[in-house]
Amino acid sequence: MPAGGSLEIPVRILFLNDYADLADAPAFQLDKLRRAVCAAGHETLFLATNAPFSKQPDFAESVRCKGFVGRLQTLSQTVNPFAYAMLRRTLAEFRPHIVHIRMFMWQLSPTILSLLEDVPVVFQASIYKAVCPTGRKILPSGAPCSYPAGAACLREKCLTPQSWALMMAQRALLARWRHRIDRTVTLSDRMKSVFEACGWPVDAVIPNGVDLRAARPPLVGPPTIGYAGRLDREKGIFVLIDAIARLRDRLPGMKLKVLGDGPDRARAAEAAAAAGIDAHFYGFLPREDMEAVLGDVWVQAVPSLWEEPFGNVTTEAMMRGAAVVASAVGGQIDIVADGETGRLTPPGDAAALAEAVRVYLEDRALAEAHGAAGRKRVLRSFTNEAVRDAYLLMYETMLADNARGKAASQTGSNRVGLAPSPS
Repeated sequence: MPAGGSLEIPVRILFLNDYADLADAPAFQLDKLRRAVCAAGHETLFLATNAPFSKQPDFAESVRCKGFVGRLQTLSQTVNPFAYAMLRRTLAEFRPHIVHIRMFMWQLSPTILSLLEDVPVVFQASIYKAVCPTGRKILPSGAPCSYPAGAACLREKCLTPQSWALMMAQRALLARWRHRIDRTVTLSDRMKSVFEACGWPVDAVIPNGVDLRAARPPLVGPPTIGYAGRLDREKGIFVLIDAIARLRDRLPGMKLKVLGDGPDRARAAEAAAAAGIDAHFYGFLPREDMEAVLGDVWVQAVPSLWEEPFGNVTTEAMMRGAAVVASAVGGQIDIVADGETGRLTPPGDAAALAEAVRVYLEDRALAEAHGAAGRKRVLRSFTNEAVRDAYLLMYETMLADNARGKAASQTGSNRVGLAPSPS
């Protein structure tokens, strides 16, 4: 295989995503893949809306069309005429050999699929939006949802009557044009099983890639737990605070570092203070600053309550060389080798989480050993280069299939033309 994958002839790949704001994890991951593919000698273009995902957006280099926030987004994610017009023009000017879609149902809308008749299309699902209008596959109670999208979304009060009507229209449009997608890829085996249970076949599982970084230095200082992610209930921040509170008397010198923001940040900080935990809430930090802050944690906790499709903070922690204690849900099951690179615990079980964290905080050598094993695992299976090569191989296969299909169609047309006229 040549460097950069098996696709030897330069091709043009058009990447599509709802957002170009790099605070959006799918946009950040897709832009990394785009740049890696470009570095391998291929021509690329990123098309997204101009809708901001964060308060201080940092947009990737991209072609952008009109996007919306607020109430108008519910309408535009069903039909966005600006996205349709921009994609039609881009297809004519850029003439891609492959279209690679990541997220397209929060801003771009399913109507873009109607334009993709003559080009192979790969859909890299990063959330459950294609099979669940909310994108999360969980009920308002926090329980996993096993219902097919439709009447249950209204009955279970996942959507208001007004938004339900628009989301059902969106799903009808998706069903109308779904055949334009040639390959569907999920980020984890668990995500694949959820899609297939909803009747959406998956062709491959390819994880997100993680940036190469030097291993952190040996652990020093007090036992420290790290958390990075959105601060809301479904991410498990309150379960983590409960777990650490159970260890306070046994490990009086331990510290908690919390990175991220969200609707429950103030409540989480209050809960930690009330529990007497030595915690520092840093808020949202740029990536390099985040790495510096988390460089000395003995264990990183990922206590999510829902079936997250992947776990970027988990692979980033493992690349750093930190042991990880994560909930046994979603993509975490694919990433963490239980008992080797960290521990998997039942979601929402503060006692089990506390025990798993305690083992590392009381055994620096074990924390170092499992952190080193996690780094080796990431370097073997989750690098940006491995992800790039997997997609280049897929692109090559899709182009070959497309060429064979066109040849067969042409042969069939010739045969019809050469058929003798009836006498």
